[in-house]
Amino acid sequence: MLAFTFPGQGSQRPGMGRPWADHDSWELVQEASEVVGRDVAHLLLDADADELKDTRNAQLTTFVSSLMVLDAVERLGVSPDVLAGHSLGEYTALAASGALGFPEGVALVQERADAMHDAGNEQPGTMAAVLGLDDDQVEVACNLADDEVWVANFNAPGQVVIAGSPRGVEAGGVHAKSLGAKKVMPLQVSGAFHTPFMSAARDRLRSAITAAGIRNSEIAIVSNVDSQPHTLGDEWTSLLSAQLSSPVRWKHGLQAMSEMGVTAFAELGPGGVLTGMAKRTIKEAKTISVATPDELDKLLEWLGGEPVAAAHEHEGEHLFAHERLVVSPAAGIFSTAGLNDGTAISVGTVLGTVADEEVRSPFAGVLQSYIAVDTERVAARQPIAWLRTN
Repeated sequence: MLAFTFPGQGSQRPGMGRPWADHDSWELVQEASEVVGRDVAHLLLDADADELKDTRNAQLTTFVSSLMVLDAVERLGVSPDVLAGHSLGEYTALAASGALGFPEGVALVQERADAMHDAGNEQPGTMAAVLGLDDDQVEVACNLADDEVWVANFNAPGQVVIAGSPRGVEAGGVHAKSLGAKKVMPLQVSGAFHTPFMSAARDRLRSAITAAGIRNSEIAIVSNVDSQPHTLGDEWTSLLSAQLSSPVRWKHGLQAMSEMGVTAFAELGPGGVLTGMAKRTIKEAKTISVATPDELDKLLEWLGGEPVAAAHEHEGEHLFAHERLVVSPAAGIFSTAGLNDGTAISVGTVLGTVADEEVRSPFAGVLQSYIAVDTERVAARQPIAWLRTN
């Protein structure tokens, strides 16, 4: 079984959008900018590390970047058996499953970032990574600190993040070292995420999560809160709310996916951090990180397939629920290729013509139906056919 995993904030890098600027999946950036009324392209192309460190920028750019990678991967006909995301990445996983629409996801992520930023200003906090110490010993260190400090992330064996007040995190780090931690590294963050310091953000976000209308999904998403797979949309209101002030149990989620039969983990998005965590947690697992268009062929080879040439030359739109719309490359009279519903479609399959220009599918899947009828006059980028990729 194959799992797609999606990174959280902290994975963002200056210029991480540059490799994608000429790729068809870049259209997501324009869509995201229109949803939030911000110049997302600037953040992905020109923002420096300090600008991206702001959680209001880090979350939005990481979410959009990860979904650009997903869109490109799904254009190749690759789909997962299960999904998971680290912190913010859980929202990406919901969008990838189709449980959360892309515009709704962008708006919800921006609201989450704003809420966490404000909560961080109201109750300043920080975080630190504790390396080389067992989970229970890190919890002991937090208790010995006798201050406001908690475990925030169980990332991998020997890799735990603590968070709380600056004084509490400093004290927790001192006790962790006395208990045998190899290293305690302060993290450049703007708040004590996944702790009670985020309670105000949790309460603010709950109504936004409800309004987003998260749907049931056909593919399971493993939650950060309970490390269990979920497919029911109603469950995510409480899970996403709880996630803000509860520890991310990423290590436990990886172990749960392994027990489900997952043997391959593909991280989609910037950074590559989750790939290292998977290697440390599931020793026998196959892992790969995909962050740029150049790495798409590497993914196909890793999966045992052959690279698909020129998939980006054809027109299509993403629905992120294993549903795909093939759109017209030009304006004119549409003539179908006469394919029947249920026909298996490969990347590049001709679905018809518009004004003597072939309409080729950028996706692999199964034809559900033609949307445009034979001899219909269509506009450029008007949906022509509907595919399902699994």
